[in-house]
Amino acid sequence: MERRHHARAFGRGAPLSRYGSLFRQRSFVPFLVAGALQLAAPSAVLVVLIFTVTLAYPAGERATYGALALAFLGLAATVPTLVSMFVSGPLTDRHDRGVLMRAVNLIGVVATLGLVADLLYAPSARVPIPGPAGFYMPVWLLALYPAWAAIAVTTTLFRPAFNTSIARLVAARDLGIANGAIYATAAAVSTVCTLTVGVLLSVGSDVYALGIAFGLFFATQVALLMVDVDLAVRRRSAPRSLLAEARAGYSFLFRRRGLFEITLLALVVNLFAAMAMVEMGLYIGSWLGLTEGFWYGAMIAAGTAGVAVGFLLIPHLKFEPRAGRVILLLSFVYGAALLSFGLVRFIGFALAIYFVYGAVAGMFTNVFLSTVQATVPDEMMGRVFSADELGSSALIPVGQFVGGLLVLVVTVRGSFLLAGAAILVFAVVMLFTFGAMRGLSYQPRRSPDGELATS
Repeated sequence: MERRHHARAFGRGAPLSRYGSLFRQRSFVPFLVAGALQLAAPSAVLVVLIFTVTLAYPAGERATYGALALAFLGLAATVPTLVSMFVSGPLTDRHDRGVLMRAVNLIGVVATLGLVADLLYAPSARVPIPGPAGFYMPVWLLALYPAWAAIAVTTTLFRPAFNTSIARLVAARDLGIANGAIYATAAAVSTVCTLTVGVLLSVGSDVYALGIAFGLFFATQVALLMVDVDLAVRRRSAPRSLLAEARAGYSFLFRRRGLFEITLLALVVNLFAAMAMVEMGLYIGSWLGLTEGFWYGAMIAAGTAGVAVGFLLIPHLKFEPRAGRVILLLSFVYGAALLSFGLVRFIGFALAIYFVYGAVAGMFTNVFLSTVQATVPDEMMGRVFSADELGSSALIPVGQFVGGLLVLVVTVRGSFLLAGAAILVFAVVMLFTFGAMRGLSYQPRRSPDGELATS
């Protein structure tokens, strides 16, 4: 029934009717809701945990013990996340993706309940921890770390399965608008939930605030149960070991030079962007001379709004026949936006630049997602997505660490100028040397049996 509905619905050409046909599909709306809520839930949990961990120590110990406890919070999720990124692709390409998404989301439900129980009972015993003299952690604080690691892993495992499934719900010509609608909604939900959690932390308690995250995970599970589409993997070969599957995925990506070059570009852009953006708070306080926390929130809101607009705008620019060139152009704008932060000292200009920066990120991501979904075989798609996430996420902490050291040498302004210039230089190099990426494009159509075909 759903496949026949696709054939009728996607024959229309006007943009508004294409959106209308998407939302009239029985399974698309719950699928969109599931993705938006699941992607927002870990962010809501993290806001609560940062607040809770910060206040776990008396005021006089927060600058030392509290700072270390926050560092351990990040470390607790780093190794499990990297490991899960390595296996997420092979898992996505060998198991029913609907079952996988529901199982992974259930981990988030259980882990969030564990956090609620821990904060309700809050065992007060202290455990000495190696580090500065007298460093300790309450037992309830130690118990937060494995639960947070489990929640962070849910996103890593969920996203490749979710992104590959989009191509099974919509026709190829509408991948761009489907990705735009899903991820713009996710950005909006994440913003609203983060603000709501902040209010609850101010007027209520951390347990009430975690209720928002639990509600997001629980509603995701309900929405996934309403998705009535066959998401089983279409394989041409028998499954092998996870290690062999992972090797095959990296080998496939390397052979597809256009996709490999775009993935390499994304790695470099993420590295240099992380070097600069980790200092955004310091940029606002020292370079712009604004010490009110409101302005930091306003900058983040401007960037988030830009991401949503970028996701929604790019499908209407008909990028498909020139996807590689569009991504290359966007990388130039991305670098120019970063560099521009170091050239302005008025908050209004900085807000506008952050909006453009976010919009370019949304467009870049939409083009990449849609191109992979349209050109990569179903049995290999999860591994291509996980390879991109593994490389990008691994380099972001490196960029943040280098960025912190860089500020000591070239100042905050210099870090933005240097990062932006580095992206521009790399984009120029790619323009003249990476021909496969420039030629990457697709002209999707539906063959009679419903399989995707591209030029």
